[in-house]
Formats: sequence, structure tokens, C-alpha cells
Amino acid sequence: MAIVVVGGHTRNIGKTSVVAGLVRALPEMRWTAFKITQFGHGVCSANGEPCDCETAEHTIAVSEERDGATGTDSARYLEAGAVRSFWVRTRQGQLAEAMPRLRKEFELAQADGGNVIVESNSVLRFLRPDVFLTVLDPATKDFKESALRYLDRADAVLLPELEIGRPEWSGVSLKLIEGVPRFQMKLPGYVTEEIAEFVGEKVIKVECA
Repeated sequence: MAIVVVGGHTRNIGKTSVVAGLVRALPEMRWTAFKITQFGHGVCSANGEPCDCETAEHTIAVSEERDGATGTDSARYLEAGAVRSFWVRTRQGQLAEAMPRLRKEFELAQADGGNVIVESNSVLRFLRPDVFLTVLDPATKDFKESALRYLDRADAVLLPELEIGRPEWSGVSLKLIEGVPRFQMKLPGYVTEEIAEFVGEKVIKVECA
């Protein structure tokens, strides 16, 4: 079983589209897909709504998506062809509590002859994936701490344009991704044949090892 992680430096730059695009482009990999969301203080992990609860049962929630037409990110994975799809919600900094459940689902995917794809930066604290893709948009200023922490672990960088130019980011050294393969994302599917081939070859190597 191979584990693919798709991260990125901020929201709304195409991470979910990349995951869905890979699932659609490589259906033979029998993907189990995970969307990981960490909420800040005052937001309930069970439903993402404002909440003042402090009870243990609200620190994490893991739900399996069963309807590919709901419009959620996890539904998009399912609609793209994922065998199974999950939305994992935790409070900020408490992803460790969800990892035992995730590892069980990883084992089920492996037993079924499948592979795992995860949309997250923070999960890299707990595992070393076989492929880590990071999505970067130089025109978007925000750069999450979690994205910067693991930037030098990227196997490939996905960009709206191949040339990074002069990014809006502050305090981010491009030396962290020097020499890392770069691929251009293209609408509507984001994942080009080159990106799919890059990931597919790495997954096959893991399966054959």
C-alpha cells in the first residue's frame, strides 16, 4: 500500500481538486481518501459549528462520506471514484487523537488491495508518505506554519504556472524546494497527465516492493 499526501500553503488553492483529480486519473489504485480539517478554539469538531463545548467527545470526529452528490470535499473524492472517503475533524493541535482511527482505515485499505490519499499538511507529523505533493500559489500571500514546516519534504511542487516569479510570501525560502520537480496544474481537472504519471509510477514502485 502506498500513502500519498497532498498539502498546500493555504486554503482555496486547489488541494481538493488535486486529490479528486488524482483519484479520477488513477482509478486502478483503488483510493481511500481522507480530508483532514483542524478547527480553532470555539468551533466544534463534530460539525464545524461555533461551540463552547469542552467535552472529550467533541475533540475529534471521523465520518465516512456515502453520497458523492453532497458537494463536500469528501463527496468530491467519492464522486471522482474513491473506493471510500472520509472527513476527519479535530481541534487545532489534536490530530494525534484521530490517528489510531486513521491507521485502522489505512489497514483496511491495504487489506482491500488499495492505496491511501490524504489532504493535509499536519498529518506529516505522524507519518512519512510515499509521495508528498505540495500545492503553491505565488499570488496568494498566506503561508501556513504547517506548510512551511514540511515544505522541504515535498516530492513535487504543483503550481498554477511553472515559473514561481516573485511570490507574495514573507519569510519563505525557495531553497527549501530547490531541485524539486515542478508541475503546472491546468483547469478544469488540475491534474495533468504528467502529474498523474509521476504519482502513478511512485505508487507502483511501492506496490511492487
